[in-house]
Amino acid sequence: MKQKKFPDAVTIIIGIMVIFILLTWVIPAGEYVYTEINGRQVVISNSYHLVQSNPQGLFAFLTAPIKGFVSAAQVIGFCFLVGGAFGILNRTGAINAGLHNVILYSKNNRQSRYWILASLMVLFSICGATFGMSESVLVFILITVPLALALGYDSIVGIAISFLAAGVGFAGAVTNPFTIGIAQGIAEIPLFSGWEYRLFIWLVLTTIAIVFVLIYARKIERNPEKSPVYEIDRARKSSTESSVADTQFNIKRKVIVVLLFLSLVLLVFGSNKWNWYINEISALFIALGIISALVFGLAVSDTVKAFMDGAKDMLMAAIVIGLAKGLLIIATDGKIIGTMLNYLASLTDDFGKVFSVQLMFIFQSFLNFFIPSGSGQAALTMPIMAPLSDLMGISRQTAVLCFQLGDGLNNMIIPTSGVTMGVLSMANIPYSKWVKWLFPLFLILFITALLLLIPPVLFFSYS
Repeated sequence: MKQKKFPDAVTIIIGIMVIFILLTWVIPAGEYVYTEINGRQVVISNSYHLVQSNPQGLFAFLTAPIKGFVSAAQVIGFCFLVGGAFGILNRTGAINAGLHNVILYSKNNRQSRYWILASLMVLFSICGATFGMSESVLVFILITVPLALALGYDSIVGIAISFLAAGVGFAGAVTNPFTIGIAQGIAEIPLFSGWEYRLFIWLVLTTIAIVFVLIYARKIERNPEKSPVYEIDRARKSSTESSVADTQFNIKRKVIVVLLFLSLVLLVFGSNKWNWYINEISALFIALGIISALVFGLAVSDTVKAFMDGAKDMLMAAIVIGLAKGLLIIATDGKIIGTMLNYLASLTDDFGKVFSVQLMFIFQSFLNFFIPSGSGQAALTMPIMAPLSDLMGISRQTAVLCFQLGDGLNNMIIPTSGVTMGVLSMANIPYSKWVKWLFPLFLILFITALLLLIPPVLFFSYS
């Protein structure tokens, strides 16, 4: 008998798309009234009202993908351009030669590998916690996956180094302007106030993630065949070894690696200080690709071919991101998000403070499935959650914390997140294998978040 194969990412998204369409026929259509505050559209509290239903059908199902591609065009273009730039870098052999040197360094010092993993995870977690690294983590998948394989681990460790660590940092955000900044602005509390307790939360969540990944890495180090992506990585390694046999770390390659490092530093600094986003980051890596080709002496034809090959590797990631965005368009056009928000918010009325706060967190986690955008979810929910917390006798700071944790933790596992599905596609990791690996850690983090919401309610005034 043939073993049943778990659906791939595209099949999963299309299946959810069908479910969303069915929900538009079942859930009553409802909306909130919006107002503009500081140039931002926010919901007016207690303004929910029923509207004429707009159930979605076959035509909506067929047009959702192209609408999703239009809506996510910037991110999709970003994937192709950065993928092309890394195609040029890979053609020079600089990254592979650098990774070969990392292998030589860590070969006789096993403990150094663990320090490399832990240090990089702390760095990416800080990026998520401070300036809200999200889409830009796609860049680093092209570096951390080969690095993990070079250290003797698997591609799951590779995306854990960057994507998982940045996601945990995003959930334990200290000064993330896209979540904390917007949510606190809507809740009318001082910007980035309450950072002391959030710093503690960030430390707890990051420590848990690092310990979990190190335990897993040690298991894979002892027995690589226990990796859920063992066959995938074996094929990947064979392909890499056959295509890049020259690992000499000459002066040209050293210059290119230095340029890559400086570009990553500039990316972090520019995102944090100059509000760089996709356009600026794309330009940065296009420039890196061109300069690297000049330094290595690649012919124009070879450079173009390398760019096209790198962009071609991003095709599946681009398709998944566009389809995931189409999901949200169906839910928005069907006018069901407001009704679900109103119903779930009303559930907190009849419970004690501790359970009500935890229910707010669970509610934010549920809503994140439909609205994976942190800033979008803040604009939709905080105008309701902030006054609701006043009625419950809970500080607005705690309401922001519920939103922050619910949004951040679930983004790492939900199939409606374009970044999550894009990362998995770039790393060639099936969604089913990622969920199976991540779920124990996700459950630990989820329970930890529920526990971390208790102290601000019972033990100190969190304002």
